[in-house]
Amino acid sequence: MANRKLFRSASPTVAPVETVNNAGGVAYRMDAKHELAQLVFTGTFNNTFYVGAKDQLDSVLRLAKEVEDEKFLAKLALAAREQGFMKDTPAMLVAILSTRNVALVKVIWKRVINNVRMLRTFVQILRSGVVGRKSFGTSLKTLIKDMLEGLTPSNLFKNSVGNDPSLADIIKMVHPTGQKKGDVVLGNTFAYILGKEYNVKKLPDLIQQFERYKKDKDCPIPDLPFQFLDSLGLDNKGWAHIARTCSWQTLRMNLNTFNRHDVFKDVKMIDFVAEKIQNEELIRKANCFPYQLLVAWKFSEEQIPSKISVALQKAMEIATENVPVFDGKVFVCVDTSGSMSSPVTGDRGSATTKVSCVDVAALIAASILRKNPDAVIVPFDTEVHMVKLNPMDSVVTNATKLALHGGGTACSVALAHINRTRESGSLVIYVSDNESWFDTDRSSYFSSRGTAMAAEWASFKKRNPKSKLICIDLTPNDSLQVKNNPDVLNVGGFSDRVFDVIKSFQTGGNWVDYVEKININSTAKLEIDDTKNEE
Repeated sequence: MANRKLFRSASPTVAPVETVNNAGGVAYRMDAKHELAQLVFTGTFNNTFYVGAKDQLDSVLRLAKEVEDEKFLAKLALAAREQGFMKDTPAMLVAILSTRNVALVKVIWKRVINNVRMLRTFVQILRSGVVGRKSFGTSLKTLIKDMLEGLTPSNLFKNSVGNDPSLADIIKMVHPTGQKKGDVVLGNTFAYILGKEYNVKKLPDLIQQFERYKKDKDCPIPDLPFQFLDSLGLDNKGWAHIARTCSWQTLRMNLNTFNRHDVFKDVKMIDFVAEKIQNEELIRKANCFPYQLLVAWKFSEEQIPSKISVALQKAMEIATENVPVFDGKVFVCVDTSGSMSSPVTGDRGSATTKVSCVDVAALIAASILRKNPDAVIVPFDTEVHMVKLNPMDSVVTNATKLALHGGGTACSVALAHINRTRESGSLVIYVSDNESWFDTDRSSYFSSRGTAMAAEWASFKKRNPKSKLICIDLTPNDSLQVKNNPDVLNVGGFSDRVFDVIKSFQTGGNWVDYVEKININSTAKLEIDDTKNEE
């Protein structure tokens, strides 16, 4: 027999490491476009486990400067808003573009700054001076003015809740009057919001109803967000009225509030709310993050009636129905390490979400399992922790079982486990913060070795040459554990639209290609109900 040392099978080769990640482990670099997309789809300008808010801001500003392709910035703003349902980062990109190409801002304005909540965010960012300018200039003033004058008087008033800046602050900056449209009612509404002199008979009916209700609580309750009414001393009938008339998003976010005010002591209200929560049309229109339904269920189930709890689980099934059915066997590797216990949208003080990164990772895995019953779920931290799941159980049930919390992060161990079992498959999906450090070979810092995960992927790929790897990152990150190539996709975000990117990748291309395909000249305008949508 020939000498085994000389003629043994060649080990799969991997690219040498290029950088160190935020956790101190070895990793690969992203190019500027990819890194910017990663930050824009995952960043909320709040402190995360590894990356501070100021670091995120500095990185976005630096990378946007490096990316000279202004059309890409415009497309990325659109993708983050319409596909990722992000708020702060798309507004930031529009503010940056306003210093470089106002013509492009005009093209994407109505699709990115598509409600007053987004307008307030944009104005706050611009007036801070972080992008290099504080003044609006004629073009931006016109865009903002036209937007405000394009609202109906009632919608203008409904959106006057909020501060820093308030709607009144913005009105003072751009001076809309409604005279262009000859709309006396709109003009009086501007005056009312500013506290100036107005003709009460020329106000919209909604404001007149509000003024009457303030003086006499026996008058009909106006159809307004509850922030207008809460301070006026609502009784349980008033809260029931709000539950009937509020948006789907507001209803989902305030189930415990309604419960505290005895709304659910009425059986008819339980039926009404349950039906509204699981209404398919309303769920799709709200473009709710699936994890937000998880938090509504998770933190309401012990207080609210079981019928509404069940409705939330049904809503979850609807919200995740765009999960694809994959060809061949799929493995979903779920990072349950300690860093994944951090809030998915970062630390926001008293407003910090109760949903962690591992909750979202578990939800994505459970959603895939629901549509792909043969999928193998592999939870890991520094070792693999197998959990028995039933594909027929609800997404919520399986996500709860998977939301474990462990210690360090070793992304390679999940693939190593699959390799040890010699299993075959066509697709491996990782859901993680990708801050692997426990499996770092310290000699890799000084050699041509690759990451441990890249080595395990090379072994899996050798055994399954047609397989693909998708790494979904849930947090702001600037490094990779496996380099991009035609069979490896690194993508970020916690919207269910990440599945659309996965579908696109199955037919070729990468995440940057996905963004590049966005049509900035489309007249489509996605209505996103994200007022007070802050968990």
